[in-house]
Amino acid sequence: MSTVFDSRPCHLGEGALWHPRREMLFWFDILDNRLLGRGTDGIYEAELFERHSAAAWIDASRLLLASETGLWCFDLDSRQRTLVAEIEAQDATTRSNDGRADPWGGFWIGTMGKQAQPGAGALYRFFQGRLVRMRAGLTIPNAICFAPDRSRAYFADTAIQRVWQWTLDPAGWPLGEPQVFMDFAAAGLYPDGAVTDADGALWIAHWGAGCVGHYDAGGACLARRDLPSPQPTCPAFGAGRLYVTSAWEGMPSQVRAAHPLAGQTFDLGPVARGRDEPAFSL
Repeated sequence: MSTVFDSRPCHLGEGALWHPRREMLFWFDILDNRLLGRGTDGIYEAELFERHSAAAWIDASRLLLASETGLWCFDLDSRQRTLVAEIEAQDATTRSNDGRADPWGGFWIGTMGKQAQPGAGALYRFFQGRLVRMRAGLTIPNAICFAPDRSRAYFADTAIQRVWQWTLDPAGWPLGEPQVFMDFAAAGLYPDGAVTDADGALWIAHWGAGCVGHYDAGGACLARRDLPSPQPTCPAFGAGRLYVTSAWEGMPSQVRAAHPLAGQTFDLGPVARGRDEPAFSL
């Protein structure tokens, strides 16, 4: 059972992140250039002037933001941002998409074509001041998350309906080639954002299917949680609850009228043993 957590409709809601120090959920409306938040101190909103899509928390007052031109340190109180590293800043056809801090204090971020051009995206890691492109030729990189024992990372290419797992070394760098973990083509499902819980299970938002899938560490489906929005995008655990962003992007007017909650952010309740996201080490 889901309830509306925040009723501000997002054109393309994404990048849900619980900030444990501020006790606030943050997320983006990518296409309307907004950072949104809601928590114990009320609501938050900041205009960002270009497309941003993902974040990590640094400390009580700062976030790392991923945008179409780079990674930025953003002060939540002054609303000033400082460039940390450029990412495809000279390519006006691409933007950032899904991203997440890793358990070592680094940050993984995917890029994609603004028109979802096939193969225009890539997967990067920023760690200890160094940006490394780990994989190219992706279309819509998504579902970046990490096993709680630090043994592997997960990522998806939504366009081809696959999720991979990638073995990690002790410093969090990939070893060898990623292996296909789940292929949703036969089921007709599109994996968008994902998060792992404390038991190592994955919670994956399925774009177009109006649900979040719950999968064990072996990839078996345990349950699907329905949402009143056909296009869920990114789940996040916070304060023992699971939150999910959504989008109304691309919906014909009659479809959007039939789904008045499309684009809003939802609270699925205490569905699993969640865990706080690690901080990014600047």
